[in-house]
Amino acid sequence: MGRFLNLSPARGALGTFSLPLRIQHLLATFLGAVAVFGFLYLIVGGHDSVFLLPARPDRVSIHDGPGQHLGSVPRPPRRRPTSNHPIDHLIGEARVEFNQLLGKRSFTLEQAASRYRERRGRHPPPGFDRWFAAATEMNAVIVEDFFDRIHHDINPFWGLEPREVRVRAHDQPYIIRVRNGTAEASDPEPELHFRVAQWLRLIRRFADNLPDMDLYMNHMDESRVMVPWEEMAKLVAGEQKTRAFVSPYDAISTYGGVADVEGRNRYDPHWLDHDVPKFWDFTRDACPPDSPGRNISSLPSFDKDAEYPDAPMPQYTYKGYIKNFTAAMDPCLQPHLRGMHGTYIEAISMSTTRELVPIFGECKLPPNNEILIPSAMYIAEDIRKEYSGGGERGGPWKDKKDAVVWRGSASGLRNRADNWWHNHRHRFIQMLNATTLAAIEAGDKGAARTFRLFSPDKDPYNIRARREGRLAEWVSTWSDVAFTDLLCWPPEDGEDGKPKKTCKHNDDIMSVAPGIPFKQLYDYKYLPDIDGNSFSGRYRAFLMSTSMPLKSTIYAEWHDDRLKPWVHFVPFDNSYMDIYGIMDYFLNGHDEEAKTIALDGQAWATAVLRVEDMALYTWRLLLEYARVMDDNRDRLAFVDDLLK
Repeated sequence: MGRFLNLSPARGALGTFSLPLRIQHLLATFLGAVAVFGFLYLIVGGHDSVFLLPARPDRVSIHDGPGQHLGSVPRPPRRRPTSNHPIDHLIGEARVEFNQLLGKRSFTLEQAASRYRERRGRHPPPGFDRWFAAATEMNAVIVEDFFDRIHHDINPFWGLEPREVRVRAHDQPYIIRVRNGTAEASDPEPELHFRVAQWLRLIRRFADNLPDMDLYMNHMDESRVMVPWEEMAKLVAGEQKTRAFVSPYDAISTYGGVADVEGRNRYDPHWLDHDVPKFWDFTRDACPPDSPGRNISSLPSFDKDAEYPDAPMPQYTYKGYIKNFTAAMDPCLQPHLRGMHGTYIEAISMSTTRELVPIFGECKLPPNNEILIPSAMYIAEDIRKEYSGGGERGGPWKDKKDAVVWRGSASGLRNRADNWWHNHRHRFIQMLNATTLAAIEAGDKGAARTFRLFSPDKDPYNIRARREGRLAEWVSTWSDVAFTDLLCWPPEDGEDGKPKKTCKHNDDIMSVAPGIPFKQLYDYKYLPDIDGNSFSGRYRAFLMSTSMPLKSTIYAEWHDDRLKPWVHFVPFDNSYMDIYGIMDYFLNGHDEEAKTIALDGQAWATAVLRVEDMALYTWRLLLEYARVMDDNRDRLAFVDDLLK
């Protein structure tokens, strides 16, 4: 990746032209209609012509540093479906929805402010014009829907008194303070935690556009704020009552700051850090009362085999394949995950509060209440280079191996002799291991404790190799997955005195393999990405490669609203029950569909997941954060476009 550009615009920079507001809306509607019509024409007519997302005439290409071209935004599909497979339906439907979304792209400040008001029910915050000017200068794709996560995270704080938000954020550990347009950390910079150091670097790029604030940063892998559902419902209802459009003549643009809480004693969130294997009980309290997970407790012990789901086609799927990726991530809808994901078995650490504390983190479970910020893994330049294969993103599709590859450690939980078979990563390895599958097909019912195969009469995926008793043989032709370190707990020392990468309770069924550099991973067509202790830090690199990512997770990230399943990546279930069906589809006559997802995903990721986009997202997030903690938040608004 190239250098990270300074995003601070000249104050008052508003772009190169401005049309009357009504004409702008008509033009945007026309462009959206053209995009959707063009897309439908292509899939019906089967033409191979390229249809590009509309771009400003003077800003066609995306760049990330001198001389490094990142490509233009992706085209809609160029070929019609080739079968009646459910995945054909999901791909076609997703592409239509994505192109409809692109039709709402804003090109002017007036468009962006108008669409903000329509979607949020209030005026944009002060500073919105400077943010838009920087976004335009950076050639960002601005679609209001891409920022839904910000408001999902910030809105509950409108249910608290503004000063209470300031108090809860002040003087916590791992703080980044913004004062007079300068960002500093509470700890000396040489001693900064890795995550805090990266976020500080990011915020400093636009800090001179921010009011004073205190930012409490989560330095841990795990999510930490889990407010019970009933309390969150009250807070969200409080936010909805505050939605109003202050008169443009009564609006103000000057923030009050945080000086009134300086010197105050630290707020105590009452962290809970005991009984880690019972973390599910905190989760269920944050689930809606009518959700399947609400009235199911944590497992009393993990000495039994994992409870694989009985229903092969949950409601969030279409004929067994994920249709609603948001629902597929939600443990409240899947109580079986209490025994199938390491987060709920025995996480490496836990420090949870039931109080709404404004803490910023790089991922969270759907019921959690952190404020999401781009991952430090995605920001750090050395890690980005390592994960991109030294700057390379893979060769031509036709030269890649027609196979799945994965390497990683057995992270996700404390890998003990009495719980390992509940871990999601162990399940993934076993399900794609030909030796394990061969033992199952030979009648060994104890060959895999992490999963079970559906009985043939309940299996919706209709895999020919499975019907013929050749599942192991078939999987062996395309699967190359292995652990590089079993991370056993407690650690076992080898003869050299260093912790062994193997362990007694896994040695008879699992071996370890050498790691594979990212540059070589990109020699394969299919790159699955699964959770570790929390989210997977390799996801962005996979999206930016010329290979096709397959994604399974229970963790939300900042970019979720701008990535479309079946257009930019292929989703698969957290039980992994659909992985055989997915690979059967792509390996048998649908290579072109896989190539389209891989290359369109790469073009889109290089357009909207740049470090510039992370900074712009965080900038806008912090404008909302500053407003919600201000005593005059109901009057703080950007209204200049209405006063012209």
